Amino acid sequence: MRASGRRKSTLGACGSTGHAVRMRILVLGGTAFLGRAHVAEALRRGHHVTTFNRGRTWPDLPGVEVVRGDRTEEADLERLRAGRWDVVVDTSGYVPRVVGKAAAALRKVAPVYVFASTASVYADRPRLPIDEDSRVHECAPDAGPDDGDYGTRKAGCERAVLDHYGDSALIQRLGVIVGPHEDVGRLPWWLSRIERGGEVLAPGSPSVPMQLVDVRDVATFTFDRLERGEGGVFNVGAPQGHPTFGALLSHGLDVTASAARLVWVDDDFLLANDVTIWSELPLWAPMNEACGAAWQMSTTRAERAGLRCRPIRETIADTWALMREGWEARPRPELPKLGIDPDKEQRILAAWHARAGV
Repeated sequence: MRASGRRKSTLGACGSTGHAVRMRILVLGGTAFLGRAHVAEALRRGHHVTTFNRGRTWPDLPGVEVVRGDRTEEADLERLRAGRWDVVVDTSGYVPRVVGKAAAALRKVAPVYVFASTASVYADRPRLPIDEDSRVHECAPDAGPDDGDYGTRKAGCERAVLDHYGDSALIQRLGVIVGPHEDVGRLPWWLSRIERGGEVLAPGSPSVPMQLVDVRDVATFTFDRLERGEGGVFNVGAPQGHPTFGALLSHGLDVTASAARLVWVDDDFLLANDVTIWSELPLWAPMNEACGAAWQMSTTRAERAGLRCRPIRETIADTWALMREGWEARPRPELPKLGIDPDKEQRILAAWHARAGV
């Protein structure tokens, strides 16, 4: 599937009048992280928002119209066919067959479909740099929950949406998203660990250029596109070096006012000590032949279309402020457990110091 960029969708009649156009938005999900940010941004702009979810994760934001239902149930989808919306925003689609049924059910009552996809759809990531024309995993649009891994199924979900919506779809291939209410818990884990103090096992090199995008900037980009009537396929992430790994953890020290000390341990030593990539030390991948392009996703197309990223320190500070109010991440149960065992962390640090003669 070759990705195309800026296209006028069937919402093109809205032109560039921006917030003056009040749209009717249906959000599938809308209570957790990415969906919540889209609901908040839509409400901020004065749009009418309906959420469709089971009501089991987080409460809906005040000001939305709530429809309770399960997207896997045909009877619940049937109820949506009685509605009328300008746009569907799908932030909770993971199985192609399920996404396809929703797209089919909504095609006649909502002319535009926004699908939150992932950079994991690219078959050569994280081994090679990627842009929107890079090779995508093969997956049928009616594939089930056991057909391939997460990225493969997301590629099938994209095809299911495009089968029904074509040029009236906005596909967002998301990089690593952080910010307030992050339900995966990567940034919250680092902030909690830094606040605990002591020697903190910092992975790899502080100069590694990351690409962390604030969830609120993703939502802003979505509605800027919709209000201009533009669809297409976009890699949505921050530019390289936003931030470096060193800057991320240093900002964490500042924001939490922690006296912790970062100890940078190289990739090979971590691998030799059986540290699991990406999960035991969240956001870490070794810069080797297998993963060396993990932070090399081209975001040029989205930037030219208006994507802007706020300073990462603002993202970290806002996340920490929410955590101090008592908010805690509740990752989906199918995701790998985050965080290294404290005893294992101390064993690795001791071995690293011993090798260095400290």
